[in-house]
Amino acid sequence: MITNPTGRLTQGQFSFLPDLTDEQISAQIKWALAHDWAVSIEYTDDPHPRNTYWEMFGLPMFDLKDPAAILMEVNEARKTFPNHYIRVMAFNSTRGVESPAMSFIVNRPANEPGFGLVRAEGPGREIRYSFHSYATDKPESERY
Repeated sequence: MITNPTGRLTQGQFSFLPDLTDEQISAQIKWALAHDWAVSIEYTDDPHPRNTYWEMFGLPMFDLKDPAAILMEVNEARKTFPNHYIRVMAFNSTRGVESPAMSFIVNRPANEPGFGLVRAEGPGREIRYSFHSYATDKPESERY
């Protein structure tokens, strides 16, 4: 059984590690750029595991090859959305299809409310479980 003693959201690479420093983020961006991957920055206030489509912060940086410029955009996203989850995504298009090759969180709210397990009983002995994000108990502009 996998446990998460920190209670923090665990999506993408490095989720169980402490927050990455700007130097470590820059090193990961540099590694992605060395593989010719396009980098983008996304944010959300609904971190449900099935919510894979986060809002984009700006446009994907297909032609940007400077890790410092991308880190500057990360910091701009942090200033704009300080209480949201922000992640860096890198896309690999070598097979003709843009597919995520790397994803890691670079910002998270100070208070992460977590998820609840919802049990629903169906006909007979059927039992279904789903996750409910406590963040979505509030309207979209008031979650964090």
